[in-house]
Amino acid sequence: MAIESPYLRYTPAVETPDADEAETSRSLNETMRSISETTLAHGGHAIRSVHAKAHGALRAELEVAPGLSPELAQGLFAKPGRYPVVMRFSTIPGDILDDSVSTPRGVAIKIIGVEGERLEGSEGDATQDFVLVNGPAFSAPGPKQFLATLKLLAKTTDRAEGLKKVASAALRGVQSAVVAATGSPSPALATLGGQPETHILGDSFYSQVPLRFGDHIAKIALVPVSPDLTALTDKPLDDTSAPNAIREAVLEHVRRHGGTWELRAQLCLNLDDMPVEDASVVWSEAASPYRTIATLTAAPQTSWSEARAAFVDDGLSFSPWHGLAAHRPLGGIMRMRKSAYEMGKRFRAETNGRRIEEPRNLDSLPE
Repeated sequence: MAIESPYLRYTPAVETPDADEAETSRSLNETMRSISETTLAHGGHAIRSVHAKAHGALRAELEVAPGLSPELAQGLFAKPGRYPVVMRFSTIPGDILDDSVSTPRGVAIKIIGVEGERLEGSEGDATQDFVLVNGPAFSAPGPKQFLATLKLLAKTTDRAEGLKKVASAALRGVQSAVVAATGSPSPALATLGGQPETHILGDSFYSQVPLRFGDHIAKIALVPVSPDLTALTDKPLDDTSAPNAIREAVLEHVRRHGGTWELRAQLCLNLDDMPVEDASVVWSEAASPYRTIATLTAAPQTSWSEARAAFVDDGLSFSPWHGLAAHRPLGGIMRMRKSAYEMGKRFRAETNGRRIEEPRNLDSLPE
């Protein structure tokens, strides 16, 4: 007798958009564009309205694990395979700040050579993107709350960096007290500048919001597993005073060691405890642990150069909507990202006079 799977099966009914979501999306796009226009006016070059500052761009290879159980062998991970990958490490503000203004970190992964039915808007491409941040849940439950926070942050874009440094130092102290009292950090404090000044390569990164995982629903995580990376988890940066301290730390480490990570999936059991529309809820790892679906390996390399930065920052875009229909982004935050990321891509391409397109290989990535 077959044992029924405990994991929730995907249907379109798991999403419940708000009636006024189109208006929220329009306002969000306007706010994000205003951030880009401000930084363009000050710097003369169009950059991302979020995650503008990159700290490293790595060439890597993803190997889908063989022998995955049926619930994990889904979409891209349905069969073993190897794929070239670009990884872009960043921090979240839309302006370029000294690293002593410490905010949450992200890593965007672009997997190349992926075949299968595509998401709308990415037809004809052959990539799968995962956009991840170093916290298990999003800082706001839904689009309206995120929009309110973004409007406040937009008013501070490219202003009073000295005050931001002072505030960030104070907020890191508050964050330490929160962790001591509750056992976990506050995403809101981290977003405002209270991110601990640790080595980015020791962080684990999360999709924070769910996506379709073939027959199921999942959140995705990228976890460092090679000893040289796990030794960096929670390790303070050696020099936090340097404007590009994170970038320099990544450059030094990757040049000598490279690194190995595991890509993991956390499957949804039910919508009551693991909601799709409330992005601020941490799904219980005790109930449904993150399980390995692939290994991502980067050989020792030069993770930063002006040429490589120009190729990745100006010539590529990363979006959870670049990918397979089997990994459709879910929930309000993900729905907002579709048009917002498309708008940002167009703005950068038109302003900089630089074509942005999905790569078929990494032959042109500068070494």
